[in-house]
Amino acid sequence: MQGIIFKGIGGFYYIKAENGVVYECKARGIFRKEKIKPMIGDRVEIEIIDEKHGNISKIMPRTSELIRPPVSNIDLLIVVVATINPNPDFYFLDKLLVMAEARGIKPAICINKTDISSSQEIKQIYKNTKYPIFETSAKNNSIPDELYDYLKGKTTAFAGLSGVGKSSLLSLLVGDELETGEISDKIQRGKHTTRHVELFELKDGGYVLDTPGFSSFEAEIIKVSELCGYFPEMSEYLDGCRFSGCAHINEPDCRVKDAVNDGFISKSRYESYVKMYDILKQVKQWEL
Repeated sequence: MQGIIFKGIGGFYYIKAENGVVYECKARGIFRKEKIKPMIGDRVEIEIIDEKHGNISKIMPRTSELIRPPVSNIDLLIVVVATINPNPDFYFLDKLLVMAEARGIKPAICINKTDISSSQEIKQIYKNTKYPIFETSAKNNSIPDELYDYLKGKTTAFAGLSGVGKSSLLSLLVGDELETGEISDKIQRGKHTTRHVELFELKDGGYVLDTPGFSSFEAEIIKVSELCGYFPEMSEYLDGCRFSGCAHINEPDCRVKDAVNDGFISKSRYESYVKMYDILKQVKQWEL
């Protein structure tokens, strides 16, 4: 029997099997011996013990993997940013977008709280990135049909600063699958709250999850020479620089810098690039 791990607590893994049944499973000892740990999002084979229990016998190859939090097979990352309260932190947003790109996960942007402030500044900054942008108002229970359609059949992680409305959006998306209070209790952030990552099933197919801790710039997985490739709006300008291997910072005749000056690349995005570049050039590249 095959299924997907949607929750793991205390060495037990809860698997939604292809027959619709949820099984509580332990991982076979071979995984410990080979230092492989099952992750939330893993597609697995299980040996059925009885109508509620089983053992994980095989973990299918992973299409993507996050370290913090430890989840696998994420198709999409939706970065939630609020128009106000809290104000957008564009560097934080850009870090998450770059990390998704580096992990092979398709990023998109969700602008929440559009009922109380304009989304125009955010849309202007990211208009040339070609990332999908969705506008929502969790307070008014307003989620566009395009977002529901975008999530169908995919496993989607939601990330963003505390207070942007992730919990409310997830509650709306999950709908009747869980009571709003229950999902909010599970994903709320608090000093004394034990967090665990869990996939929540969407009624039209697919899963969503919160990503507590997914905020670190995992510089160890990105080469400084590859950074510009994770800023999609820069790609069409990379071949026009005078110097091959141009860092797009101090070199003359740089088409990327020209595009920034001409407004084709936003200054905010370029500033994030420079900041990340300065961090990455400190990493010992031969260790990557």
